[in-house]
Amino acid sequence: MAEKVILIDDLDQSEGEDVVRREFQLLQRTFAIDLSEANSARLAEAVSLIELALERGREVKQATRARKAVEPSRLRGHTNSDVRAWAREQGIDVPTRGTPPEEVIDKFLAAHPEPEDD
Repeated sequence: MAEKVILIDDLDQSEGEDVVRREFQLLQRTFAIDLSEANSARLAEAVSLIELALERGREVKQATRARKAVEPSRLRGHTNSDVRAWAREQGIDVPTRGTPPEEVIDKFLAAHPEPEDD
């Protein structure tokens, strides 16, 4: 039993004897699409225009988020964990994570004028 394959143009969904699989390259990649002669000519024109734009254009890199400058540590050798532990010993309520509140750091620094030597 014979089978008949009917190709349909991928752009305008038309059927015809001139619809065939066509390959084209763009950005170092090969693509395949089923097109009629008329749509193949339109595609070739569009790809040529894109290639010309790529030749004459320039690549734009994505902007990255600027990093904040690192401030010298106010803690002079201590860590946020040191501040939280000291605050809890003093009965001061502090969050378990993150930077302790400024007033807690100020109290810690007043109580610890110099960092401990290891």
